[in-house]
Amino acid sequence: MATIRELARHCGVSVATVSRVFNTPEVVSQETRQRILDVAVQIGYLPNESARTLATKKSHLVGLVWDTDHRRPGWRHPFLQEILVALKTALSGHGLHLLMLAAATDAAGPDARQRYLRAVRRHNLDGLVIIDNGDRDPAVLDLADAGVPCVALDLRVDGPTATYVTSDNAGGAALAARHLIERGHRRIATITGPQRTWPAAERLTGFRAALAGAGLALPEQYVVEGDFYLDGGHAGMRRLLALAEPPTAVFAAGDEMAIGAMRAIAEAGLRVPDDVAVVGFDDIDVAALIPPGLTTVAQDKAGFGTAAAESLVAMLRGADEPCEPTALPTTLVVRGST
Repeated sequence: MATIRELARHCGVSVATVSRVFNTPEVVSQETRQRILDVAVQIGYLPNESARTLATKKSHLVGLVWDTDHRRPGWRHPFLQEILVALKTALSGHGLHLLMLAAATDAAGPDARQRYLRAVRRHNLDGLVIIDNGDRDPAVLDLADAGVPCVALDLRVDGPTATYVTSDNAGGAALAARHLIERGHRRIATITGPQRTWPAAERLTGFRAALAGAGLALPEQYVVEGDFYLDGGHAGMRRLLALAEPPTAVFAAGDEMAIGAMRAIAEAGLRVPDDVAVVGFDDIDVAALIPPGLTTVAQDKAGFGTAAAESLVAMLRGADEPCEPTALPTTLVVRGST
């Protein structure tokens, strides 16, 4: 295995510069840092993590709090996968590594609420990234009050060193509704995400507001709660098609649900968009590939991960001002489903 002196020699820099790349990367230019990291991979150099931790009193580890045990399908959702790739890439650029913490146990009571704080101490974590599982887990919410630097995704947290990143969910849903109205639709339904989650609730709020602004009613039977996954969209669409007066257009608050809805429409012998138009939300990769192509509200998935990483790094560097929440813009991508 190569040594730090060999890496410095290969790069034509001092040992001190190499050390700074792996300990305080922010003080080294991006060009030099990337060149040293590339050569390190080529010659097989690995920094001594234990020595770094002892010397700097920092582990350079960021914990990922995300309840993803086998009973929950969240780990496979393509939207979240893309966010995680961007998050990991951005953290790596600052010399930080991502450590997924164990899923919640079945324990109850005060001990259960301390489990993540114990993990922070055990692994000497520098900070945390929190992905909401929809349950508003008290153990997760406690983290924001504990002084641990943390950034949440699509979960409003408030604390001395806590912030969050989200999208303009209400605005994006309004874009979808207005697009369907402009296409001449008046009977427009929605398959929502789980209403206990903040993004799903915001999307329904924006959708309702856009319809009301156009003078259109949203009958109760035109609002069906889904789960952000294929089966939820399929089941929701079947319910809507069974109505005495089914909708001519549907806004599904997630692309997987939209694709499930399109399958239900086809199974009923109907066509998209001739009989029922469909709009999704997320713009996952497959949205552009399925026929006839899914019109959808695009979220900035790479920006999500990058913004979370940058906010956390700012806190770890001791930013003078609290990190403000980040709300990323959404855009409408029009394809064949409308």
